[in-house]
Amino acid sequence: METVEIDATGISTEDLNERLMALMLDGTEKFVLKNVCGQRYIGTRLYSKNGNKPRVDIDITGTPGSDLGAFMSGHRVRVHGNVQDGVGNTMDDGEIVVEGRAGDVLGMSMRGGKIFIRDNTGYRTALHMKEYLDKKPVLVIGGTTQDFLGEYMAGGIVILLGLGELPHNQTFIGTGMHGGVIYIRGKVDKLQVAGQVDISEPGVEDRKLLDKFVGEFIESFPDLGLNKEEILKGDFIKLAPKSKRPYAKMYA
Repeated sequence: METVEIDATGISTEDLNERLMALMLDGTEKFVLKNVCGQRYIGTRLYSKNGNKPRVDIDITGTPGSDLGAFMSGHRVRVHGNVQDGVGNTMDDGEIVVEGRAGDVLGMSMRGGKIFIRDNTGYRTALHMKEYLDKKPVLVIGGTTQDFLGEYMAGGIVILLGLGELPHNQTFIGTGMHGGVIYIRGKVDKLQVAGQVDISEPGVEDRKLLDKFVGEFIESFPDLGLNKEEILKGDFIKLAPKSKRPYAKMYA
């Protein structure tokens, strides 16, 4: 696998992404980006004009700017640090692993692929997350989120693990939710959850999903030394929409 290392110090967003595109078209399969500081859209334009979607690995040290992996299709990104807003915006496929926290609107309109966040996330996580054909996006968060988790969510899987025993204090969970499912490890009061959402205990099939994706989360962060069985022993709740058209009466 051909690897290219780039020191992003002082490089603009446009120049960095142009360089990544040119190198990918020339056969580079792995990028190691050092000193990233605010450059946006990393991973967004990495496709060939003939329609091919080659997969590349991108290893980032620093803090990438907003819309990391936006519209990404099949690449793998690992960030040794925090990320800003809009990670995985309309992401189609691939994987993003963040060894830190994420900002707002994580996974907005995401329709495929997986994102694993070690720590916490900001507001409106999984906003408008959806499923497309046979694609089902997955978002696993080691900590918790801010308000409006799963707002207008239309599909996909979100898992909050609450590691470090952080309480889930967010409100307006699932506002306008009409698809997908959210699993939260720990307790959530009914007042924190929108009226469009049912709260229940995970069933057998839900437990299989949790086993699979909690396992993948642990594999993504081996340095944490997490025990899957111990995590899965915790009390999980399941949040799912009561209706696929929660606002139907407003427009009838």
